[in-house]
Amino acid sequence: MEDTYLTISDHSESTYKDKGSRFIAHAFPVDSEEEVKVHLERLKKLYFDARHHCYAYKIGTGNDIRFRTNDDGEPSGSSAKPIYNQILSANITNVLIVVVRYFGGTKLGIPGLINAYKTSAIGAIENAKIVEKTIVGKISFEYDYEDMNNVMKIIKETGAEIQSSIFGGNRVNSSVIIRKSQEEILKSKLTSYSLK
Repeated sequence: MEDTYLTISDHSESTYKDKGSRFIAHAFPVDSEEEVKVHLERLKKLYFDARHHCYAYKIGTGNDIRFRTNDDGEPSGSSAKPIYNQILSANITNVLIVVVRYFGGTKLGIPGLINAYKTSAIGAIENAKIVEKTIVGKISFEYDYEDMNNVMKIIKETGAEIQSSIFGGNRVNSSVIIRKSQEEILKSKLTSYSLK
């Protein structure tokens, strides 16, 4: 099972100019649509006088991918799709790319717009540090205090990491995080304890 993905580590930007128009690209690592909204609102305030704020984002992996593109008034397919295609081309996820355009007075035509938005997105990705992240699952379970040594041995063997343990009487409630590919193995080893 694939349990890693590529994303960017931090915010990056790039600028591209064509026939007087200025394109400012911003790339952000994001984990949710709420984060996307926060970045978009901030950029719209920062570049309040810009003509367009075109964007694309992709969040998730495998069968759980959420994405969206927005041309923000540019001709359909001329801006957000080229941005999104660069996200796909770089094989990254959990990323938002916004390209802000200041119109320079000369129309670029559809091919010119596609090139400008594509080049801007490429620049933001190239200026970002691409990192590999691990997909983790969280498991919570309860066991008797006297079983603690056995449980700790299982946790160590599977490479899980304890997030919290609550002790109450002779029972322990623990939560662990583990690589997604190891999640079922850990669950099968913990079957004698009550999983939540």
